[in-house]
Amino acid sequence: MVDRQRATARELAQQFLAQGNPLGWFDTLYALARENPSLIPWAELRPNPHLIEWLDTQRMQGEGRKAVKVGCGLGDDAEELARRGFTTTAFDVSATAIAWCRQRFPQTSVHYLVADLLAAPAHWDAAFDLVVESYTLQVLPAALRADAIHAIARFVRPGGTLFVVARGREPADATGEMPWPLIRTELEGFTACGLTEQASRDFMDDEDPPVRRFLAWYTR
Repeated sequence: MVDRQRATARELAQQFLAQGNPLGWFDTLYALARENPSLIPWAELRPNPHLIEWLDTQRMQGEGRKAVKVGCGLGDDAEELARRGFTTTAFDVSATAIAWCRQRFPQTSVHYLVADLLAAPAHWDAAFDLVVESYTLQVLPAALRADAIHAIARFVRPGGTLFVVARGREPADATGEMPWPLIRTELEGFTACGLTEQASRDFMDDEDPPVRRFLAWYTR
């Protein structure tokens, strides 16, 4: 099933890339799913386990603090942040995904909205105590990643924290198909934007087959 889901997403991504519209395929994919989350390859309907582990390890408290989830998909990470007390904003370029979040969580405190990471509102600059980026960079073509990294870094306020997790590969490895793994030097873009790396991991997860991941967190 996952292979079929991913094949559909890959076909859409290539179609829209060929049309010069590298972000348009997200809303088309969510619309094709017709509220059936099993058709979305990254929709596990639970918070990202790597995020959960990191939040627990850091004993991250949300009361009185603001968080933003980049590329929120169907909302599970955002809801977890809100559950932990963060005043949470969550955005996605797909209007269908945002409508779906609001339907899934009708009593939510999360502020869900449609927004393009590459054209984010100016008032988000240095506005958040915690910025969470999980698996968005890996579904963007390489030509857009530097700008996306710069945009994400902008959200972190002084004293704030950025959490990042993505697929990883060696520079000599083939880029493969979407989701396109990152190389480690791409994450160095966050430090070039003024953030300080606090820790990082390069590991194989417990998927079948295992997937290489980069996990890092930064502060300003």
